Amino acid sequence: MKTTNKFAWIVFAVLAISVGLYPLTYFFLDREFGLLASKSEGLLSNVIWNAGFYGHILFGGLALLIGWVQFSKKLRTANINRHRIIGKIYVIAAIISGFCGCYIAFYATGGIVASMGFLGLGILWLYTTFQAYFAIKKRDISLHQGFMIYSYAACFAAVTLRFWLPILSYAFGDFVTAYRIVAWLCWVPNIIFAFFWVRKRGILLG
Repeated sequence: MKTTNKFAWIVFAVLAISVGLYPLTYFFLDREFGLLASKSEGLLSNVIWNAGFYGHILFGGLALLIGWVQFSKKLRTANINRHRIIGKIYVIAAIISGFCGCYIAFYATGGIVASMGFLGLGILWLYTTFQAYFAIKKRDISLHQGFMIYSYAACFAAVTLRFWLPILSYAFGDFVTAYRIVAWLCWVPNIIFAFFWVRKRGILLG
């Protein structure tokens, strides 16, 4: 069992780091790369939208890149000050990325269905992150841990999106249809998983 848990932890960390660094590729490849390829020229030339897009992927990538470390009890207890510093960086990054994500959600490829999916994700990420922050300010460690599980589950949608999107695109033979579905599928199962994880730990959120 310990070997299985260790392997799962390694996979979790590798995925978080890999996808956390992924936004950097947008600075080395042309504008026809990734999701930008589905955007109109008018949108791509919009300064505010660009600020929202890059703010979302860069700070979201940072949150994903460092957030996984906080779930290691060994690393957490080894240096509590480091844990607090990483936590503060995560909260700031998540808030910036979350607000930017809510803004660009209205311009999501796939129309209202995709927009509502990503907007729901952004709102949930912001809510759980703020609640985790307020809980630790009140020194309620259990509540803080519970909301952080939900917060990072929302953040981890960046990883699950990149698993589901190529599968759905292949299955439906249409990127737009796949994107509408993945706008919900990338995070709803994550939150359900977080719910059972929090419940298993006996944490009451309320």
